[in-house]
Amino acid sequence: MGWRKKPASDTQITHGDRLWLYFLAAVIMLLLVVPTLIVIPMSFSDSQYLEFPPSNWSVRWYEEYFESAKWMRATVTSLQVGIFTMLLATPLGTMAAYALFVSGHPAARAVFVFLITPLIVPVILIAIGTFYAYGRIGLNNTITGLVLAHTALATPLVMIVITSALRTYDLNQERVARSLGATRLKAFFVITLPQIQFSILIAALLSFLTSFDEVIIAIFISGGVNATLTKHMFSALRDFIDPTIAAISTIMILVSTSLLLATQFLGSRQK
Repeated sequence: MGWRKKPASDTQITHGDRLWLYFLAAVIMLLLVVPTLIVIPMSFSDSQYLEFPPSNWSVRWYEEYFESAKWMRATVTSLQVGIFTMLLATPLGTMAAYALFVSGHPAARAVFVFLITPLIVPVILIAIGTFYAYGRIGLNNTITGLVLAHTALATPLVMIVITSALRTYDLNQERVARSLGATRLKAFFVITLPQIQFSILIAALLSFLTSFDEVIIAIFISGGVNATLTKHMFSALRDFIDPTIAAISTIMILVSTSLLLATQFLGSRQK
């Protein structure tokens, strides 16, 4: 059991001293993961209702999902909104984080807090305000409206990730490039960007998943042919118990997990 006496970090704290922390983290992960994993066997049930454990196994609800024009249309809408949100939120959040980080202005911290308020304010309040604002300008039930609303939620996440990356980066490297004649823009793309590209990739993935999994704002401002997958799932639970949502949830879990694992794999290859 020599591992207990080994340092857990650069400090003198050992793994043995952190046993309580490891146990607490394991319990929290168990409580978070187990309810999610229960959905997977439920998706292979042959029952008309959500059943765990399944009495009979079947892939009928996966067939129902892939053969349904309604579910496919909603999936395409969610993918479109997620991709456009990622393409918009990632550069916006990166530019904002970089500008505030290098500015050195006394008000930079206050501006940063202001820009991440969508993470602080309850999403239901954002959804209500967005719904009434969109009602005046005709953006309810549109792809554009969904992308803009989801971008407002995703951009703060991008800012936090990129700011953390910049804090571990030596900005003097960029200053040297600029002292040798490079413009700030060129110095950023040639010197800074390659060193924080993995963080940008993580931020892009988070912005996509934020949009793809979001449901509260989608309930308020999406509808008709532009209803998202999560809104249809919520309606299926509210109006009647449709086991198809278990199959869809399983697919979403697999997609999200695969994207995270792929990102980690790419990050490990860069080291």
